[in-house]
Amino acid sequence: MEMINFAKEIFNIEIEELKRVRDKISNEMMVAVKMILESKGKVVITGIGKSGIIGKKIAATMASTGTYAVFMNSAEGLHGDLGIISPKDVVIAISNSGNSDEVISIIPSVKKIGAKLIAMTGNPNSRLGVASDVVLNIGVEKEACPMNLAPTCSTTATLVMGDALSIILTKERGFKPENFAVYHPGGSLGRRLLMKVKDVMHKESALPILPIGSDVDSIILTMTNKRLGVVCIVQDDEMVGIITEGDIRRALKRREKFFDLKAEDIMTRNFIFVGEEIMAMDAMELMENRESQISVLPVLKGREVIGVVRIHDLLNVVGK
Repeated sequence: MEMINFAKEIFNIEIEELKRVRDKISNEMMVAVKMILESKGKVVITGIGKSGIIGKKIAATMASTGTYAVFMNSAEGLHGDLGIISPKDVVIAISNSGNSDEVISIIPSVKKIGAKLIAMTGNPNSRLGVASDVVLNIGVEKEACPMNLAPTCSTTATLVMGDALSIILTKERGFKPENFAVYHPGGSLGRRLLMKVKDVMHKESALPILPIGSDVDSIILTMTNKRLGVVCIVQDDEMVGIITEGDIRRALKRREKFFDLKAEDIMTRNFIFVGEEIMAMDAMELMENRESQISVLPVLKGREVIGVVRIHDLLNVVGK
Protein backbone atom coordinates (compact mmCIF):
# COMPACT_ATOMS: atom_id res chain seq x y z
CA MET A 1 0.00 0.00 0.00
CA GLU A 2 2.86 2.35 0.71
CA MET A 3 4.14 2.05 -2.85
CA ILE A 4 0.63 2.46 -4.27
CA ASN A 5 0.07 5.61 -2.23
CA PHE A 6 3.47 6.94 -3.27
CA ALA A 7 2.60 6.31 -6.93
CA LYS A 8 -0.66 8.23 -6.50
CA GLU A 9 1.25 11.04 -4.81
CA ILE A 10 3.54 11.31 -7.83
CA PHE A 11 0.49 11.53 -10.08
CA ASN A 12 -0.96 14.25 -7.88
CA ILE A 13 2.26 16.26 -7.92
CA GLU A 14 2.47 16.12 -11.71
CA ILE A 15 -1.19 17.02 -12.10
CA GLU A 16 -0.80 20.05 -9.83
CA GLU A 17 2.28 21.21 -11.69
CA LEU A 18 0.46 20.81 -15.01
CA LYS A 19 -2.29 23.03 -13.68
CA ARG A 20 0.27 25.70 -12.78
CA VAL A 21 1.77 25.57 -16.27
CA ARG A 22 -1.70 25.64 -17.81
CA ASP A 23 -2.49 28.84 -15.97
CA LYS A 24 0.64 30.48 -17.41
CA ILE A 25 -0.58 30.08 -21.00
CA SER A 26 -0.91 33.54 -22.51
CA ASN A 27 -1.08 35.36 -25.84
CA GLU A 28 2.38 33.95 -26.54
CA MET A 29 0.63 30.73 -27.60
CA MET A 30 -1.40 32.63 -30.20
CA VAL A 31 1.75 34.30 -31.49
CA ALA A 32 3.55 30.95 -31.74
CA VAL A 33 0.64 29.36 -33.60
CA LYS A 34 0.40 32.27 -36.04
CA MET A 35 4.15 32.20 -36.59
CA ILE A 36 4.08 28.52 -37.54
CA LEU A 37 0.96 28.81 -39.70
CA GLU A 38 2.45 31.73 -41.64
CA SER A 39 5.78 29.99 -42.09
CA LYS A 40 6.61 28.78 -45.60
CA GLY A 41 9.05 26.25 -44.20
CA LYS A 42 9.06 23.55 -41.57
CA VAL A 43 9.22 23.37 -37.79
CA VAL A 44 12.59 22.25 -36.44
CA ILE A 45 12.44 21.12 -32.82
CA THR A 46 15.70 20.95 -30.92
CA GLY A 47 16.86 20.00 -27.45
CA ILE A 48 19.31 17.84 -25.54
CA GLY A 49 18.95 15.06 -22.99
CA LYS A 50 15.45 14.47 -21.62
CA SER A 51 14.22 17.64 -23.32
CA GLY A 52 15.49 16.21 -26.60
CA ILE A 53 13.55 13.01 -26.07
CA ILE A 54 10.38 15.00 -25.45
CA GLY A 55 11.22 17.12 -28.50
CA LYS A 56 11.30 14.01 -30.68
CA LYS A 57 7.82 13.11 -29.54
CA ILE A 58 6.49 16.62 -30.18
CA ALA A 59 8.01 16.58 -33.68
CA ALA A 60 6.39 13.19 -34.34
CA THR A 61 3.01 14.47 -33.16
CA MET A 62 3.22 17.53 -35.37
CA ALA A 63 4.37 15.53 -38.38
CA SER A 64 1.43 13.13 -38.04
CA THR A 65 -1.14 15.89 -37.65
CA GLY A 66 -0.39 18.12 -40.62
CA THR A 67 2.58 20.23 -39.53
CA TYR A 68 5.84 19.62 -41.39
CA ALA A 69 8.21 19.05 -38.47
CA VAL A 70 11.56 17.40 -37.78
CA PHE A 71 13.77 16.96 -34.72
CA MET A 72 17.40 18.06 -34.51
CA ASN A 73 19.58 17.13 -31.57
CA SER A 74 21.22 20.35 -30.38
CA ALA A 75 24.62 18.69 -29.97
CA GLU A 76 24.46 17.31 -33.50
CA GLY A 77 23.44 20.77 -34.65
CA LEU A 78 26.80 22.06 -33.45
CA HIS A 79 28.49 19.57 -35.77
CA GLY A 80 26.71 20.17 -39.06
CA ASP A 81 23.04 19.32 -38.59
CA LEU A 82 22.16 23.02 -38.51
CA GLY A 83 22.18 22.65 -42.28
CA ILE A 84 18.61 21.33 -42.11
CA ILE A 85 17.40 24.77 -40.99
CA SER A 86 16.36 27.27 -43.65
CA PRO A 87 15.41 30.97 -43.36
CA LYS A 88 11.75 30.01 -43.84
CA ASP A 89 11.71 27.65 -40.85
CA VAL A 90 10.55 28.03 -37.27
CA VAL A 91 12.84 26.55 -34.64
CA ILE A 92 11.39 25.41 -31.31
CA ALA A 93 14.21 25.15 -28.77
CA ILE A 94 13.48 23.20 -25.57
CA SER A 95 15.41 23.77 -22.36
CA ASN A 96 13.82 23.82 -18.92
CA SER A 97 16.63 25.96 -17.49
CA GLY A 98 16.97 27.98 -20.67
CA ASN A 99 20.74 27.80 -20.28
CA SER A 100 21.66 24.37 -21.67
CA ASP A 101 25.05 24.87 -23.33
CA GLU A 102 24.26 22.92 -26.49
CA VAL A 103 20.97 24.75 -27.03
CA ILE A 104 22.42 28.18 -26.30
CA SER A 105 25.37 27.52 -28.61
CA ILE A 106 23.23 27.05 -31.70
CA ILE A 107 21.17 30.25 -31.21
CA PRO A 108 23.64 32.55 -33.05
CA SER A 109 23.56 30.27 -36.10
CA VAL A 110 19.76 30.05 -36.02
CA LYS A 111 19.62 33.84 -35.95
CA LYS A 112 22.17 34.15 -38.76
CA ILE A 113 20.23 31.69 -40.92
CA GLY A 114 17.15 33.86 -40.38
CA ALA A 115 14.73 31.30 -38.91
CA LYS A 116 12.21 32.32 -36.27
CA LEU A 117 12.84 31.04 -32.74
CA ILE A 118 10.29 29.79 -30.21
CA ALA A 119 11.50 28.82 -26.75
CA MET A 120 9.93 26.21 -24.52
CA THR A 121 11.56 26.99 -21.20
CA GLY A 122 10.80 27.23 -17.53
CA ASN A 123 12.86 30.42 -17.29
CA PRO A 124 11.68 33.20 -19.64
CA ASN A 125 14.53 35.43 -18.43
CA SER A 126 17.18 32.87 -19.36
CA ARG A 127 19.55 33.29 -22.27
CA LEU A 128 17.27 31.17 -24.43
CA GLY A 129 14.16 33.04 -23.34
CA VAL A 130 15.65 36.48 -23.99
CA ALA A 131 17.00 35.45 -27.43
CA SER A 132 13.70 33.99 -28.64
CA ASP A 133 10.89 35.60 -30.61
CA VAL A 134 8.26 33.82 -28.49
CA VAL A 135 8.44 32.05 -25.13
CA LEU A 136 6.10 29.24 -24.08
CA ASN A 137 6.53 29.04 -20.32
CA ILE A 138 6.81 25.44 -19.09
CA GLY A 139 8.13 26.36 -15.64
CA VAL A 140 7.21 24.07 -12.74
CA GLU A 141 7.78 24.69 -9.04
CA LYS A 142 9.10 21.22 -8.30
CA GLU A 143 9.79 17.81 -9.76
CA ALA A 144 8.02 14.64 -8.64
CA CYS A 145 11.41 13.21 -7.71
CA PRO A 146 11.83 13.31 -3.87
CA MET A 147 15.27 14.87 -4.41
CA ASN A 148 13.76 17.41 -6.82
CA LEU A 149 16.42 16.44 -9.35
CA ALA A 150 15.14 13.97 -11.97
CA PRO A 151 13.17 15.71 -14.75
CA THR A 152 9.61 14.54 -14.22
CA CYS A 153 7.09 17.35 -13.86
CA SER A 154 9.17 19.54 -16.17
CA THR A 155 9.28 16.96 -18.97
CA THR A 156 5.57 16.23 -18.54
CA ALA A 157 4.79 19.94 -18.79
CA THR A 158 6.93 20.21 -21.92
CA LEU A 159 5.16 17.26 -23.51
CA VAL A 160 1.69 18.65 -22.77
CA MET A 161 2.67 22.11 -24.01
CA GLY A 162 3.87 20.47 -27.21
CA ASP A 163 0.60 18.57 -27.49
CA ALA A 164 -1.38 21.77 -27.00
CA LEU A 165 0.59 23.56 -29.70
CA SER A 166 0.34 20.61 -32.09
CA ILE A 167 -3.40 20.14 -31.70
CA ILE A 168 -4.16 23.86 -32.00
CA LEU A 169 -2.25 23.80 -35.29
CA THR A 170 -4.23 20.75 -36.36
CA LYS A 171 -7.50 22.53 -35.67
CA GLU A 172 -6.42 25.74 -37.38
CA ARG A 173 -5.36 23.81 -40.49
CA GLY A 174 -8.73 22.05 -40.68
CA PHE A 175 -6.96 18.70 -40.49
CA LYS A 176 -9.47 15.84 -40.91
CA PRO A 177 -9.45 12.14 -39.96
CA GLU A 178 -8.83 11.16 -43.58
CA ASN A 179 -5.74 13.40 -43.61
CA PHE A 180 -4.54 11.70 -40.44
CA ALA A 181 -5.08 8.31 -42.06
CA VAL A 182 -2.77 9.21 -44.96
CA TYR A 183 0.09 9.47 -42.47
CA HIS A 184 -0.97 6.25 -40.67
CA PRO A 185 -1.71 3.78 -43.48
CA GLY A 186 -0.50 0.82 -41.43
CA GLY A 187 -2.69 1.47 -38.40
CA SER A 188 -6.29 0.52 -37.77
CA LEU A 189 -7.43 4.10 -38.33
CA GLY A 190 -5.65 4.15 -41.68
CA ARG A 191 -7.39 0.98 -42.75
CA ARG A 192 -10.77 2.31 -41.68
CA LEU A 193 -10.40 5.60 -43.47
CA LEU A 194 -8.43 4.63 -46.58
CA MET A 195 -9.78 1.20 -47.55
CA LYS A 196 -12.33 1.13 -50.36
CA VAL A 197 -14.78 -1.60 -51.33
CA LYS A 198 -12.66 -2.47 -54.36
CA ASP A 199 -9.79 -3.35 -52.01
CA VAL A 200 -11.75 -6.06 -50.20
CA MET A 201 -14.41 -7.31 -52.61
CA HIS A 202 -14.48 -10.76 -54.20
CA LYS A 203 -14.23 -10.52 -57.97
CA GLU A 204 -13.73 -12.26 -61.29
CA SER A 205 -13.79 -16.06 -61.00
CA ALA A 206 -14.90 -15.88 -57.36
CA LEU A 207 -18.19 -14.21 -58.31
CA PRO A 208 -21.42 -16.24 -58.01
CA ILE A 209 -23.30 -15.18 -61.16
CA LEU A 210 -26.12 -16.98 -62.96
CA PRO A 211 -28.56 -16.05 -65.74
CA ILE A 212 -32.17 -15.30 -64.86
CA GLY A 213 -33.46 -18.61 -66.24
CA SER A 214 -31.33 -20.75 -63.89
CA ASP A 215 -33.02 -23.49 -61.89
CA VAL A 216 -32.81 -24.09 -58.15
CA ASP A 217 -30.23 -26.88 -58.55
CA SER A 218 -27.82 -24.48 -60.31
CA ILE A 219 -28.47 -21.76 -57.74
CA ILE A 220 -27.75 -24.01 -54.75
CA LEU A 221 -24.67 -25.52 -56.43
CA THR A 222 -23.25 -22.08 -57.28
CA MET A 223 -23.96 -20.72 -53.80
CA THR A 224 -22.26 -23.77 -52.27
CA ASN A 225 -19.20 -23.66 -54.53
CA LYS A 226 -18.57 -19.91 -54.32
CA ARG A 227 -19.17 -19.80 -50.55
CA LEU A 228 -20.30 -16.18 -50.43
CA GLY A 229 -23.86 -16.86 -49.32
CA VAL A 230 -25.32 -15.15 -52.37
CA VAL A 231 -25.94 -15.53 -56.10
CA CYS A 232 -26.19 -12.54 -58.44
CA ILE A 233 -28.78 -12.97 -61.18
CA VAL A 234 -28.11 -11.31 -64.53
CA GLN A 235 -29.96 -10.72 -67.77
CA ASP A 236 -28.14 -9.40 -70.83
CA ASP A 237 -25.05 -8.78 -68.64
CA GLU A 238 -27.02 -6.57 -66.26
CA MET A 239 -27.79 -7.55 -62.69
CA VAL A 240 -31.51 -7.85 -62.18
CA GLY A 241 -31.76 -9.66 -58.86
CA ILE A 242 -30.02 -11.27 -55.92
CA ILE A 243 -30.61 -14.57 -54.16
CA THR A 244 -29.40 -15.05 -50.61
CA GLU A 245 -29.47 -18.02 -48.28
CA GLY A 246 -32.53 -16.41 -46.70
CA ASP A 247 -34.32 -16.44 -50.06
CA ILE A 248 -33.57 -20.16 -50.40
CA ARG A 249 -34.99 -20.87 -46.94
CA ARG A 250 -38.15 -18.93 -47.73
CA ALA A 251 -38.54 -20.78 -51.04
CA LEU A 252 -38.36 -24.11 -49.19
CA LYS A 253 -41.75 -23.33 -47.70
CA ARG A 254 -43.08 -24.21 -51.15
CA ARG A 255 -41.68 -27.74 -50.97
CA GLU A 256 -43.94 -29.25 -53.56
CA LYS A 257 -42.79 -26.73 -56.19
CA PHE A 258 -39.29 -25.98 -54.87
CA PHE A 259 -37.29 -27.79 -57.55
CA ASP A 260 -39.46 -26.36 -60.32
CA LEU A 261 -38.64 -22.78 -59.30
CA LYS A 262 -36.40 -20.54 -61.40
CA ALA A 263 -34.15 -17.69 -60.32
CA GLU A 264 -36.75 -15.07 -61.21
CA ASP A 265 -39.25 -16.77 -58.89
CA ILE A 266 -37.20 -16.36 -55.72
CA MET A 267 -34.77 -13.49 -56.35
CA THR A 268 -34.98 -10.06 -54.72
CA ARG A 269 -35.39 -7.48 -57.46
CA ASN A 270 -35.02 -4.29 -55.39
CA PHE A 271 -31.60 -5.07 -53.99
CA ILE A 272 -29.06 -2.81 -52.31
CA PHE A 273 -25.71 -2.41 -54.04
CA VAL A 274 -22.59 -0.23 -53.94
CA GLY A 275 -19.91 1.03 -56.30
CA GLU A 276 -16.29 -0.03 -56.05
CA GLU A 277 -15.06 3.44 -55.04
CA ILE A 278 -17.20 3.71 -51.90
CA MET A 279 -15.23 3.61 -48.65
CA ALA A 280 -15.29 0.26 -46.87
CA MET A 281 -16.44 2.00 -43.69
CA ASP A 282 -19.42 3.53 -45.52
CA ALA A 283 -20.35 0.18 -47.04
CA MET A 284 -20.37 -1.44 -43.61
CA GLU A 285 -22.57 1.34 -42.25
CA LEU A 286 -24.98 0.83 -45.16
CA MET A 287 -25.24 -2.86 -44.30
CA GLU A 288 -25.68 -2.40 -40.56
CA ASN A 289 -27.64 0.82 -40.06
CA ARG A 290 -30.95 -0.33 -41.44
CA GLU A 291 -34.10 -1.94 -40.10
CA SER A 292 -33.15 -5.30 -41.61
CA GLN A 293 -29.39 -5.82 -41.69
CA ILE A 294 -27.77 -7.41 -44.71
CA SER A 295 -24.57 -9.44 -44.75
CA VAL A 296 -23.65 -9.32 -48.46
CA LEU A 297 -23.57 -6.50 -51.00
CA PRO A 298 -23.12 -6.77 -54.76
CA VAL A 299 -20.71 -4.25 -56.26
CA LEU A 300 -21.84 -2.81 -59.58
CA LYS A 301 -20.29 -0.73 -62.33
CA GLY A 302 -23.30 0.70 -64.08
CA ARG A 303 -25.52 -2.42 -63.95
CA GLU A 304 -22.67 -4.90 -64.41
CA VAL A 305 -21.63 -7.07 -61.47
CA ILE A 306 -17.93 -6.58 -60.75
CA GLY A 307 -17.74 -7.77 -57.16
CA VAL A 308 -19.34 -9.00 -53.97
CA VAL A 309 -18.43 -7.79 -50.49
CA ARG A 310 -19.45 -9.45 -47.22
CA ILE A 311 -19.81 -7.90 -43.81
CA HIS A 312 -17.13 -10.34 -42.65
CA ASP A 313 -14.69 -8.93 -45.22
CA LEU A 314 -15.37 -5.38 -44.05
CA LEU A 315 -15.02 -6.23 -40.37
CA ASN A 316 -11.59 -7.73 -41.06
CA VAL A 317 -10.26 -4.41 -42.37
CA VAL A 318 -12.49 -1.81 -40.76
CA GLY A 319 -13.19 -3.36 -37.38
CA LYS A 320 -15.48 -1.79 -34.80
